[in-house]
Amino acid sequence: MTTAVGAPAEQTRARYPDDEGYVDRDGVRVFYEVYGQKEPTILLPPPWAIVHSRIWKMQIPYLARHFRVVAYDGRGNGKSDRPDTADAYGEHEQAADALAVLDVTGTEQAVVVGFSWGGQWSLILAAEHPERVRAVCFLGAGPGLSGKAFPYEEYPFDEELDTDEAWAKENRHYWLRDWPGYVEWFFSQCFTEPHSTKQIEDAVGWGLETTPETMLLTEEAPTLEPAEAYELCARLTCPVLVVHGDEDGIVPYAEAVALAEATGGRLATFEGSGHCLQVRDPVRFNLMLRAFVESVA
Repeated sequence: MTTAVGAPAEQTRARYPDDEGYVDRDGVRVFYEVYGQKEPTILLPPPWAIVHSRIWKMQIPYLARHFRVVAYDGRGNGKSDRPDTADAYGEHEQAADALAVLDVTGTEQAVVVGFSWGGQWSLILAAEHPERVRAVCFLGAGPGLSGKAFPYEEYPFDEELDTDEAWAKENRHYWLRDWPGYVEWFFSQCFTEPHSTKQIEDAVGWGLETTPETMLLTEEAPTLEPAEAYELCARLTCPVLVVHGDEDGIVPYAEAVALAEATGGRLATFEGSGHCLQVRDPVRFNLMLRAFVESVA
C-alpha cells in the first residue's frame, strides 16, 4: 500500500470545511470534507486521479450556502491513499468509496454530481443503491454509449511511438518519460475556452500531486463495458440531468446525447464550452445545479 504523498501548501479557500476526516475501506484511506448543513446533500465525487476535490472549488462555497455539500479526494491524489494495484482503481471500487463516504458522513441520501470518469461510478452508485441517490447530474460524462471514438484514443496507449505530438502524449512511455509534459497537454485540451490560463495552471498543479506510476494503474483498472453501462442506465429510477459542453475536447458531445437518451434524463448543452465547464462557467452551472437540486428536494 502506498499512502498519500506530501501536497504543496494550499491556496487560501473561499470557504473551509465544517467537518473533515478519513474513511478506511479495505485498507485504503479516503479523505472527505463536509460543508454546510441545509438538506438535501450534494455529493461531489472526484473525476479521475489526475485531480482531487479542489476541482470543485468554484462550486462548494456557493452550494454550501443553500445545501449540505460532501466532497472527497479520490484514491490516487490529494490527501487520499495511492493503492499500488490496478484493481484498486476499478469503477466498482470507486463507487464503493462514494458509498463509504455517504456512510461515514451520515448521509442517508444525496444528489450526486458525476463529472467526467466520475460519471461511471456515479452511475453504478445510483443503479445499485437507488435508496441512497436522490438524483444524478452527469457532467461531461461518457460511459461509451455513443460508439464515437474519444480524442485520446487516436494512438495506441502501450506502444512506443515515434512522435510525441498532440494526443500521442496519451501513451504509457511518454507518461513515464515526461509526466509534466502530459499534464500540461491534457489540461490544455480540457480547457478549450479562451483565457483559461489560471484554470490550466491550477489543474496542472493538482496533476503533479500524483505520479505517472499511479496514473498507469488507473488506466489498467477494470472499467464498464458499454453493454453493462446501458443496463445500469436502464435501472435508474431517480431524476437525471446531463450537462455537457458542445466543444468538449475530452468526451464527445455525442456521449451526452446518448446518455440522456439511455437514462431518460434532461440534456443541458453549454454552447462553446469545453470539458471542465463548471470551472470556466461556474455561475451558470451553479445556478443550473441549484435549480435541479431544488426541483428534486
